[in-house]
Amino acid sequence: MALRHHVETHDAYASHVFGDGSAGIVMTCEHASERVPEGFAREVGFTWPEADAWLRGTHWAYDLGAEAIALEHAAAVGARLVCARFSRLLVDPNRPITSDTLFRDVAEGRTITMNRALSQRAKEARVGLLYEPFHAAVDRAVSESTRAEVVFAVHTFTNEYEGQRRSLEVGILFDREDALGARVIAGLRTAGFDVAANEPWSGKAGLIHVASHHGDRYGKRALELEVRQDLAENPAFRARLVPVLADLLR
Repeated sequence: MALRHHVETHDAYASHVFGDGSAGIVMTCEHASERVPEGFAREVGFTWPEADAWLRGTHWAYDLGAEAIALEHAAAVGARLVCARFSRLLVDPNRPITSDTLFRDVAEGRTITMNRALSQRAKEARVGLLYEPFHAAVDRAVSESTRAEVVFAVHTFTNEYEGQRRSLEVGILFDREDALGARVIAGLRTAGFDVAANEPWSGKAGLIHVASHHGDRYGKRALELEVRQDLAENPAFRARLVPVLADLLR
């Protein structure tokens, strides 16, 4: 029998509930989309500048393959999942509101035109129409997932960095959850994955903001998954990874 799936869509987010949503985890995917929401674009008169066309389809705009992993994992365990429905270039939901990269204005040494010299009014519009509704949806999902012990965020990372090919397949990021992180990493290694703790970024450097922030508020543990993008986009790799993660975090 097919697992029940309910989804609530909003300009800024999609809230999925698989089964009865009573899994031991609640999930987020902050960089799921490179979309410019229609309501937001209408409200502020935004169009994607031609000078920024090169950013479409790249990791600067969203995490390639992350939404597919998140949806397949949430379905496998019957979890709640909140996915952002806007590009991280508009405002990055996985950053504190005070972060200097909330509105990134440079990528690969090139100016991001849509974020150059943003007015305070434009910043407030992006926060109010996109960032805050997404965080409110995550907060509801976490608060209502009373049986969930872990807030689990899903991200992906580039195949190359500064000209160097990355061999790492999977990273598990955490701040205070060293023991839980070590257990998940050990399970993935046993299953044959090339995995590392707090790579290619570190959760101890504040880079798991959404999972940590909302998890702390409700006394839940926070982990973040990072998968190399060429693998995240490969259905065969996801078919290997998701069941293992599901068993480890069920």
